[in-house]
Amino acid sequence: MKIRIYTLILLTAVFSTAIFTACKVSYSFTGASIAPNVKTFSVYYFPNRARLVNPNLSQQFTDGLQEKLIKQTSLNQISESGDLEFSGQVTDYDVKPMNIGEGDLAAQNRLTITIKVKFVNNKDHEQDWDKSFTAYEDFDSNQSLSAIEDSLVPEIIKKLTEDIFNASIANW
Repeated sequence: MKIRIYTLILLTAVFSTAIFTACKVSYSFTGASIAPNVKTFSVYYFPNRARLVNPNLSQQFTDGLQEKLIKQTSLNQISESGDLEFSGQVTDYDVKPMNIGEGDLAAQNRLTITIKVKFVNNKDHEQDWDKSFTAYEDFDSNQSLSAIEDSLVPEIIKKLTEDIFNASIANW
């Protein structure tokens, strides 16, 4: 009887070890889901092709996406041909009236930025995509765009880079 109990305990330990070592679970506090063979990324300059041009937007966005990937992943940035590649362009930069009030005057305006992104995963091309991302911020119509632009654009870039990160790295 004692031999059966010892044998049962030994078999349970062997099977438990086999099961737990065969399974791989990876946790991330950033939501990143990166294959172990992916080590590098490249972010190419995003030229501004919008009708209304903010002269600093292309560089600010490119830097913002690079910074997001550096802070949120353990990948190394290289200038070109990374395991993950991000390229694209600014396709829209627009201000439109919102919340029409008395006398057909806008109570608020909305600054909208759209970025077209091509994502290439050189380790798994089934994950490649080409998408547009749009984000906006509203501001009081009694403020001019030039007066508020320097504070709105970084906020919009944060939203855009978060959406791009989620679509590419976090696979959301």
